[in-house]
Amino acid sequence: MPDLSNPDDFYKEWLTEIKAKIQASQIKAALAVNTTLIHLYWNLGQQIVQKQQESNWGDGLINQLAKDLKAAFPEIKGLSISNLKYCRQFFLFYTEEPASRQQVVAHLPDEKSQQLVGQIPWGHNILIYQS
Repeated sequence: MPDLSNPDDFYKEWLTEIKAKIQASQIKAALAVNTTLIHLYWNLGQQIVQKQQESNWGDGLINQLAKDLKAAFPEIKGLSISNLKYCRQFFLFYTEEPASRQQVVAHLPDEKSQQLVGQIPWGHNILIYQS
């Protein structure tokens, strides 16, 4: 409890509370961005796999897609050839055998599961499925 007779103590405690709220908001914002990116990368991976299966397009699809997306969104770094390949691997890792990984994916449409998966940073997801 601050000493109200000393305004400096009151201000310092108030400032500490404000800084804590700002930091908490920054963390929430970062988690929201990460969750959105994870869902985007999942969707990109899914669409790449589907197009490659439907059209018998090989890696040329990823190369062309990366080129076209980079032209449309030059400021976004996550649309490179290597990252699109990671998106594809990410999707395949959780949808192909073994069955235990499929069980994890079966819960992805559930909102709580999506929130948990979305909290794993993209780089960590890459490490998980490359090990």
